[in-house]
Amino acid sequence: MADITSLVNGVSELVQIPSVNPLQSDDSAVTGERRLAEHLANRASDLGAEVELDNVVDDRPNLIAKFEGERSETIVIDVHLDTVAVGHMTDDPFDGRVEDDRVYGRGSVDTKATFAIVLDVLSQLREEGRRPGPTVHLVGTVSEEMGGLLGARHLSSRLQRDGHHVDRMIVAEPTMCAPVHGHKGGVGLEICIHGHAAHSSRPELGANAISAAARIIAALDNEQSRLEALDAATAVGRGTVSVTEISGGVARNIIPDLCELYAGRRIAPGEDPLEIYESLKALVVSAGEPLKVDVEMANGTAFPAFFTDPDDAFVQLIAGFSERAPETVTYGSNCLAYDDLNASKVLFGPGSIDQAHQAVEWVEISELVRASNVYQQIFTQG
Repeated sequence: MADITSLVNGVSELVQIPSVNPLQSDDSAVTGERRLAEHLANRASDLGAEVELDNVVDDRPNLIAKFEGERSETIVIDVHLDTVAVGHMTDDPFDGRVEDDRVYGRGSVDTKATFAIVLDVLSQLREEGRRPGPTVHLVGTVSEEMGGLLGARHLSSRLQRDGHHVDRMIVAEPTMCAPVHGHKGGVGLEICIHGHAAHSSRPELGANAISAAARIIAALDNEQSRLEALDAATAVGRGTVSVTEISGGVARNIIPDLCELYAGRRIAPGEDPLEIYESLKALVVSAGEPLKVDVEMANGTAFPAFFTDPDDAFVQLIAGFSERAPETVTYGSNCLAYDDLNASKVLFGPGSIDQAHQAVEWVEISELVRASNVYQQIFTQG
């Protein structure tokens, strides 16, 4: 049974260590992921783990803490270190206060709670003179909230390069302790339309980049209508496409010579992300004619959907421990970076995604206890 006080204090302590992504250069208190990674490394080392800080980019390291188990089976638990920004928050984002049976603060639910839970369970086992059944690799990854899943992609490449075998993997996100077995992948299109400037009184002398952008948006809206009419192959649903950013024009009396768009395509299970990117690129270029249109893949990568069969043994094991049925979700996660890993993968964690990224963020203490009990069973019975 979980020690509630220890759990709550553990989450509160981690909330008080800022790890905002992107870094806020005008606020020295917001230090990125390194400080949190170092703190967790010290905690894990004190519990007997073999610890490494593996630099990913710009002095932002992944944490890798290996807790030797009693069996050869391995489980990787990926918890992203970073949180979203705090400028819109209406209370102290880093106080980690405890009120109304909740722990408050940025990262409390998304997703520092899992660090505290796993370390607390492993600490209890150590006090009892026991090791976990499987060898546990607790990993803290950088750059999940923004930056193309750099930390998870780095870890995936390393695991494959070094020939590490992974039997099971949990990616931590707030799932209300349900085992999530699928969500959409994605690819982003950064679109730049090149026109020709002219005085707005003589539009025929220019080439209006915004007008071309409007044609491109209409074409992408038509593509979304086509996707909506398709049958979904799995519970994850159909693919979608939407334009979410637009920028163009310099003055009210100048025909705009440049317009930039961002379009995001959510990818359903069974769809090939590279094929989809090339198809959308061709559609965008064609719709923008006769103007020149440049299209780049956002972050230089495209992710296939994450999908594990709901009848997978590990999915069903967690479902039994948590007493929650397997689900799919609409948001994305680091699971997208692990498509090439031959492991049973599950998204799992305490609390609701509805509380993530909010002006006030919190996690229910009852959810911490439920997740702790699940991890205790995974480490001792699973």
